[in-house]
Amino acid sequence: MSKLLKILGVFAGVVTLLMGFGFLLPGQAHVERDILIAANPEQIFPYIGDFHAWNNWSPWAKMDSNAEFSLTGEGLGQRMEWKSDNPDVGDGAQEVIAFEAPKMMKTHLEFEGQGMADATFDLQPQNDGTLVTWSLDSNLSEKTPFLLKPISNYFAVMMDSMVGPQYEIGLSSLKKLVEEA
Repeated sequence: MSKLLKILGVFAGVVTLLMGFGFLLPGQAHVERDILIAANPEQIFPYIGDFHAWNNWSPWAKMDSNAEFSLTGEGLGQRMEWKSDNPDVGDGAQEVIAFEAPKMMKTHLEFEGQGMADATFDLQPQNDGTLVTWSLDSNLSEKTPFLLKPISNYFAVMMDSMVGPQYEIGLSSLKKLVEEA
């Protein structure tokens, strides 16, 4: 019996340490990837600034070809909603909250049951093309109940490894699409 109590005590201690450390982690996440595309911003921006073109390069559209998309508006205020049975895609919406064609577009994302984030596309002309930067910023612990903050903070730390590879796939697809057009 004392052996079982020792094991339970060690387990409780480890859980307490992990939870305590989780409170110290940042709740904010920043993910950023970029790619050089051999085209000018005016040639690239139509693929970014119009949600109708996203299914041609978005990694999430490719994850679930059966996902349902609803698109409204254009430019500032443009909105995309999606529904997917694939848990890697899920349900959500994004709306354009800043729009400076052909330089920048910022969207606000809402993931059903998983929080919110802001994504930004920045296009910077270079001598040999355009540097396209895609970034995501989120405060995962913002609306999280106090006792669950350590869990959301651990997710914030892991966000780059979860979203970054998808951004790389999307940017590579965008590059191929633009350069072959």
